[in-house]
Amino acid sequence: MNTGLFLSFEGIDGSGKSTQARMLAEFLENSGCPVVLTREPGGSPGAEEIRNLVLQGDPDRWSAETEILLFTAARRDHMERTILPALAAGKIVICDRFADSTRMYQGLSRGNLRECVDQLHSLMIPRDPDKTILIDMDPSVGLSRAKSRNGVEERFEDFGVALQEKMRQGFLDLADEFSSRFAVINGLQELDDVQRDVRKVVLSLIK
Repeated sequence: MNTGLFLSFEGIDGSGKSTQARMLAEFLENSGCPVVLTREPGGSPGAEEIRNLVLQGDPDRWSAETEILLFTAARRDHMERTILPALAAGKIVICDRFADSTRMYQGLSRGNLRECVDQLHSLMIPRDPDKTILIDMDPSVGLSRAKSRNGVEERFEDFGVALQEKMRQGFLDLADEFSSRFAVINGLQELDDVQRDVRKVVLSLIK
């Protein structure tokens, strides 16, 4: 069975990862590749409902432990209904955030809960990305970008720059831990230069 290609984009808030994921999807589609662009939390009807619960409201709305359960439930539904069927059909799945974000935002942000995240992941999530593209960004620049959007999904941005600094270092540590899966790209470059580096990584996998 053709198992497709599973790509995830990670980074702190305002890093530009969503824009880069969208640009990559458009490039691959224009090149004739079958692509599914999706996101987390979300990507399926049930997971999108959970997204509204976890990304809106007061920063202390949920405990970190409750968030881990909510994100894992959303991810399981997303895998069953969107990601795995697309991969089975031989498509390229591009996911804006995946489990590494949960390892950071819930596993690291308010205590040492990484082991809990990993245990739930191993029990409930049947596949990891083939390649994770980390768009690395200065936390103060990223937070300024994120807050300028004036959206309703700003619960994690409202924790402030200290959290973003912690997350950035955490993502870089993950890139070292899973070095064969991660590709780290400088997000402070011009938009097209970032995309050039993204395409270089992905095209090497496709070839």
